[in-house]
Amino acid sequence: MLVDAATVAISLYCAFLLRFDFSIPAEFQGLLVAWLPIFILVQITVFYLTGLYDHIWRFTSLFDLFAIIRSVSVTCAISFLGIFFYMGVAGYPRTVLLLYFILNIIVVCVSRISVRIYFSHFHEDSALRNPNPKKNLILIGAGRTGEKIAREIISMPSAPFKIVGFIDDDPDKKGARLHGYRVLGTTADIPHLTIQFDELLITASSATGDQIRKIIDACKSTGKRFKTVPSLMELIDKDVSLAAIRDVSYIDLLGREEVKLDMDSIETLLHGKRVLITGAGGSIGSELVRQCLAFDPSEIICLDSSEEKIFDIMTEIDIIKSKTVIKPVLGNINQINQLAKVFNENRPQIIFHAAAYKHVPIQEIHPWTAVRTNVGGTLGIVEMADKYQAEKFVLVSTDKAVNPVNIMGATKRLAEKLIQSINVNSNTQFLAVRFGNVMGSSGSAIPTFQKQINSGGPVTITHPEMTRYFMSLQEASQLILQSGAIGKDGEIILLEMGKPIKIDQMARDLIKLSGLEPEKDIPIVYSGLRPGEKLYEELLSRDENIIKTSHKKIMILKDGNHYLQWEALKSTVKDLLKIVEDLDPDKIQIKLKELLPDYDPRSLLSVSRDDRFESYT
Repeated sequence: MLVDAATVAISLYCAFLLRFDFSIPAEFQGLLVAWLPIFILVQITVFYLTGLYDHIWRFTSLFDLFAIIRSVSVTCAISFLGIFFYMGVAGYPRTVLLLYFILNIIVVCVSRISVRIYFSHFHEDSALRNPNPKKNLILIGAGRTGEKIAREIISMPSAPFKIVGFIDDDPDKKGARLHGYRVLGTTADIPHLTIQFDELLITASSATGDQIRKIIDACKSTGKRFKTVPSLMELIDKDVSLAAIRDVSYIDLLGREEVKLDMDSIETLLHGKRVLITGAGGSIGSELVRQCLAFDPSEIICLDSSEEKIFDIMTEIDIIKSKTVIKPVLGNINQINQLAKVFNENRPQIIFHAAAYKHVPIQEIHPWTAVRTNVGGTLGIVEMADKYQAEKFVLVSTDKAVNPVNIMGATKRLAEKLIQSINVNSNTQFLAVRFGNVMGSSGSAIPTFQKQINSGGPVTITHPEMTRYFMSLQEASQLILQSGAIGKDGEIILLEMGKPIKIDQMARDLIKLSGLEPEKDIPIVYSGLRPGEKLYEELLSRDENIIKTSHKKIMILKDGNHYLQWEALKSTVKDLLKIVEDLDPDKIQIKLKELLPDYDPRSLLSVSRDDRFESYT
């Protein structure tokens, strides 16, 4: 406040000096002194009321400068009106008032910017006391993300880095300066840099997978440490910062573009609603809980059979301090009495059904368990959603449901048929969302490979030609929410999965990311296909066709709408559930084949990628 009092005095005095050619007449000197306390009082009061004193000067930004201009304008307007009411139009030199307005903005802004400059460039006390010297850092990417990281480093004397330059593949940026630091060249120039540096930070958060691979190869050639900031997809509802810096992971090599969501439609779906998520402790289920919180549902009922997983997600959410009421439910979707209790007490409006058994080889050995949960559990929760007239029911499905050759795929395909059939005469809107593998989910390839690499190998791959579709956990969950807003009428939604990834190449990339060489440091062993595995996954069955939606990553599958009548299908499914009690895998397969003519457990041959999907993507 003392500084602002001084800025008022300086601005008003200089305004009089400029108006009277640096020689203020005696009568106007008295006018200056008489009105100065009023100008000071008005300015300090307005700055306080507009919250300008809540701003931290050392972090002054363009936003703060606009706030200063707004507050000074209000200050001058009030002061000028007071003068005119008290003295009249001719009572005070009008040119002085105009000059005062301009000078006041300049002096106040300079006072704030000077503090920022001091802390950014001259305040080295904390750095000098730090026994660890700053590391010379090169930022790879002179775009929006790189600028934000650079700005944070500059404004934080305690930051462990000192920027020495940028790298950017835009040739027009070479030689340009960002926050005073030169763009040294492109990715190709990294191995030949002569400037001294200790680490590299990849800030090209929108780069493709191939671009990231080239950057990583260039970084590795220097022998220096390199890290990255999260992708734009990972940073949804968050801001990029030094705290977000992490090691490069395989998800960076996917190079999936940022998901652009229709936030209004998802807000309409979830805001103020009671949401039930089954399998809420699993990879997809827990991420759905996190993503839903951003849209302020009134309640989220988290149903899972694992006490440990329910505890973990509840502990995490407690830290967030969300307004949404979180209700944990420890139970199994096969327990129809408990399901009835959950629906009767909570009356969920939106349901995301993510609970399922998903590991193909294990379910081949225990088909009765897969049928009880993936089919019987789905039947129970679907009937409850219909009975209690939920608004929308979203089944989380899988690409393994397409022309299924294993128990897991067959049970998920049957679950899809259940929601299609019941939707015909239900007040609830049912739909299914079909997609491939989720990167890093429990029991998936990446964590398994990483454990094998950490233990010195070998890395075990079933077949050198095996491919799978992958997407990140965040992307899958966001698109499930978007699909919930778009889908209706028993539709099967297909998410755009990009190109299939060769598992052999994935393993080799992971070994390289660990700083090792495939075959040389870590052996690779091919073990052969496991029970129920395909070489290639499909996205469309033979009678399905793609229809575009308003979202480029979401498609609707049309299969002729030949749905089984609900009561007939339910009766047949209940017959299957009775057969399951005999624990006879042959009987289960025969009944599944009766329900699903396209289920062929003997057809484990390679399947080429569907040309219809290829032409669409």
